[in-house]
Amino acid sequence: MKITAIGADISGNDVHCSKSLIKDLEMSIPSLIDLGADHAALTNITGDDVVISAFVQDYLLNDVNRGIVEILRECAESLGDVEGICATPEGAGEGISYAEANIRQDRFPDAVILAFDTYGGESFVGHAANSAIRAAQGMPGVTDVSAEIVPGVTEIPGVGYVSDKTDDPVVVASVEDLESVGIIAGAMIGAALGNKNIYLVKRGAPSHVIPGSVIFSATAYMNGNVIDLAVPFEERTRILRV
Repeated sequence: MKITAIGADISGNDVHCSKSLIKDLEMSIPSLIDLGADHAALTNITGDDVVISAFVQDYLLNDVNRGIVEILRECAESLGDVEGICATPEGAGEGISYAEANIRQDRFPDAVILAFDTYGGESFVGHAANSAIRAAQGMPGVTDVSAEIVPGVTEIPGVGYVSDKTDDPVVVASVEDLESVGIIAGAMIGAALGNKNIYLVKRGAPSHVIPGSVIFSATAYMNGNVIDLAVPFEERTRILRV
């Protein structure tokens, strides 16, 4: 089994996602269950980017990925990143973001998902995403982590190719047990925030930051349920005063 996550900017503006767009996406997601996904949800909403994630058996990965892209295409206020997909590497453009990770068959499907949103394609976003990936790699309780962001064309199974101009990465780590979620998410969030001009935002928050900055959302996707981790981590990281 795998978790697959596909992110895209399909908003009609560069700052936030409208309520109507979010509603349309959420109403369309049950079609992924019809395609065979075990669970599927709109997991991250980050500035003007959305991420649809699904838990799926390996042999259905291509079908579900195509289904996610079709939802993004049908619901789009602006095709944006969807237009960057190409059937050949040579024609690939700035497109959708992709992450996948393996899940052990004998575990509940749990994962931590980080989704980044740039305003002007800030070049350091890849370093921030890779910091989160490296933080999770090898941690107790982690089954698998999505591939690092590297230069070059990326092939998305069942969908096609996108170029390295794609600038809003998605990071996924699959988690072995419930009590590991907070530890793993804390390591990933902390690693991302250690980079310059990176800000954690609540799910659905607009990108109200000084230009030149990058925002990211962090969610726990647990057995089909979505938890916005920015909310509990905001409380956990409050410094107690003496």
